[in-house]
Amino acid sequence: MEKLLFGISGLPIGDGKNKFTYKTGIEYLHSIGLDAMELPFVRSINVTEKNRQSILDIKNEKNFYLSAHGSYFINLNAIEEEKREKSKERIENGANALKSVGGRSLVFHPGYYLDSTNEEAFNNIKEELESLSYDGVDFRLETTGKPTQFGSYDELVRLCKDIPTCKICVDFSHVHARGNGILKDYDDFAKILDHIGTELGDEAIKDMHIHLSGIAYTIKGEKNHLPFEESDFNYKACLKAFVNFNVKGCVICESPILENDALMLKKIYESL
Repeated sequence: MEKLLFGISGLPIGDGKNKFTYKTGIEYLHSIGLDAMELPFVRSINVTEKNRQSILDIKNEKNFYLSAHGSYFINLNAIEEEKREKSKERIENGANALKSVGGRSLVFHPGYYLDSTNEEAFNNIKEELESLSYDGVDFRLETTGKPTQFGSYDELVRLCKDIPTCKICVDFSHVHARGNGILKDYDDFAKILDHIGTELGDEAIKDMHIHLSGIAYTIKGEKNHLPFEESDFNYKACLKAFVNFNVKGCVICESPILENDALMLKKIYESL
């Protein structure tokens, strides 16, 4: 990637009076200076024969970055083989739909520990990821917001190091919540980026996929997303780390006020 793009998860909120489609949402986001959208495939794949061409056309016209968040119903460490196979089917179906509209990063949470040890879960998930069909869409493994979910950044860096078709999606807000408010200052963000660069190489820093939002949490981890100004998430220190590490790729804002906070992030980033 040549620079760091900024966008939102799902459709914009606009003035609240009109509903957006993907086509009009992309047009609107581009008009206000944003660069990307993450399509929500979390409950169903909502790219269809009816809207596929219009999404692809506007994506190409505006040179827009599209990613997608895969199904919530994925657990590659499930005990039942049928659940693991269904999980892989959902991943591959999501990747195919995203590819059909010119997207390139399918984000998903790979699984849960359940009764497995951390290492058993790692090995089981790795085996299932290695069996996925790859057809040009990056599988982005997202850091998770609760300690019961597989997906610390250390675990995902290890997987991405072992599996060439997988890349990491760092949700810094999830990391913060998973550690009960662990990211407090610049050095905490820099430590994560340094680890990724050391283990996965500079090419990983130059092609990152990132989620950011304010976040509420307890000792058990993530509760819900918040606007940045209603949260203790240190987004300014985070953006400063992006500048100093020359991070490139895409930042997806998941704040409840979507494009408003995404534009704030982009403005601050460009001022640093």
